[in-house]
Amino acid sequence: MKMRNRNRNCNPSSIIPILTLIYAILFSTLSPTATADGSLIFCDNTSVSVMIKVWVDGVEGKTLVGQSATFSAKIPKTANEIAKQSVVLTNPLNCCSNLSSELSGFTGLARRGDCDYLVKAKVAQAAGAAGLVVINDSEDIVEMSCSEKTALDISIPVVMISKHGGEALNKSLSSGGKVELLVYAPESPIIDPGAAFLWLMAVATVVCASLWSEITKSRETNGNYDELSPKSNHKDDEENEVIEMSTTSAVVFVISASTFLVLLYFFMSSWFIWVLIVFFCLGAIEGMHSCIVALVKSKCRGCGQRTVNVPFFGTTTVMSLLVLLFCMAFAIFWVWTRKESYSWVGQDILGICLIIAVLQLAQLPNVKVATVLLCCAFMYDIFWVFISPLFFNDSVMISVAQGDSSSGESIPMVLRFPRLFDPWGGYSVLGFGDILFPGLLLSFTVRYDKAKKRTWQDGYFVWLAIGYACGLLLTYLALYLMNGHGQPALLYLVPCTLGTCIILGLVRGELKELWNYNADESKQTLVGDGQA
Repeated sequence: MKMRNRNRNCNPSSIIPILTLIYAILFSTLSPTATADGSLIFCDNTSVSVMIKVWVDGVEGKTLVGQSATFSAKIPKTANEIAKQSVVLTNPLNCCSNLSSELSGFTGLARRGDCDYLVKAKVAQAAGAAGLVVINDSEDIVEMSCSEKTALDISIPVVMISKHGGEALNKSLSSGGKVELLVYAPESPIIDPGAAFLWLMAVATVVCASLWSEITKSRETNGNYDELSPKSNHKDDEENEVIEMSTTSAVVFVISASTFLVLLYFFMSSWFIWVLIVFFCLGAIEGMHSCIVALVKSKCRGCGQRTVNVPFFGTTTVMSLLVLLFCMAFAIFWVWTRKESYSWVGQDILGICLIIAVLQLAQLPNVKVATVLLCCAFMYDIFWVFISPLFFNDSVMISVAQGDSSSGESIPMVLRFPRLFDPWGGYSVLGFGDILFPGLLLSFTVRYDKAKKRTWQDGYFVWLAIGYACGLLLTYLALYLMNGHGQPALLYLVPCTLGTCIILGLVRGELKELWNYNADESKQTLVGDGQA
């Protein structure tokens, strides 16, 4: 009786821990299947890219690439964690209704049908399948998703492959061959050593392009003026004609670039990229030709004196003609082999020559124009990478950089270097604009330092070159912190170059002169001082 009375009069809160334990046991018994790491499967789980090793009759074939479903069970990261599994075709092939045969221990191969992807996974799992591979009806690989909000009872890996890869597997199975698969999802390093080589290439390119006129200056003309050859000197002046940008042209240029980017985004196709390849090659041929000719003339002033008459082009030197033929052959060879693993070398050489040529042709007159151009480019890069998804559902810049997935063609206006330790391969890339825009400012500082007879310590060029290198390092740091999401490089390069120039100008009390600098007036002042 005392025991009973004690139980009746006890505090009700003492029962809560007991009930909680009972509910926890019941929930764990009745809860949906969890993945290998203990996490539940939902429709919004992360979809990952997968590699699929294939064996036909014991002979290893070509590795396929696929994409896991958002409701797939966890896929191992390495091939060593799992064993090969035999593959059979589902019956019916669309795997939308109960299968006529058991798939115990086998991976089912099904076609994309009318039913939901989740239905296919449930049907295959009910038949005892160890996994499910869905063949898409096109060469694209889409993300298989579902809309249910609660946890699911899917415990098998579910992946999609392209039509071409699926047809190859289907053909082997239909002919009676034994097909085995091994599905795993290797992770890519966010920062690959190849990025360091690309960084070095970009910094060397912007420095070399800015100093190109000094590099190719003939030693024979340093301090000596050939009064007996005024025509030759006049010809050199004509070859060195440049386009000086204004504030209006800077704004128009960025607006035009935005318009062209949108056109690329909406009308991206193999033929459109071919148009870009043609224009790239034409510009690169001219750039490579001018670079080689300038280097040869700087080392051998007497070279290239022999001339020849070429139909439609008139009189030119034999050296220039031979160099042009070499440049054309180089560009044609790159186009022919552009999808080979070594094609990045030719593309980078052509691209660097084009960048050097552009930076010799276009010039900024002062920091005022530089500020307008670089600030517009700064906003351009940020908008089309980070803000454009709000209006276009995709990052326009990143989508265009990826090229046309159906044909495998990509835009050539980038420097690239292979990712050395990435199991997926691929390249680290840097757009030409990320070199050209800061390069215009660095080229201006070279001319300014030369006109003012500045050394590297009290000049501007060296400090801006260091700023460019640091800005590119910050880009890679941001790439790492944002898990490999594409970065607008000018977001970091503009403050590190233009900002460095403005701060140095303020500290030295020269910002007003830099802002309104006029090279012609500076030359006249120097001449007047010399005559005095």
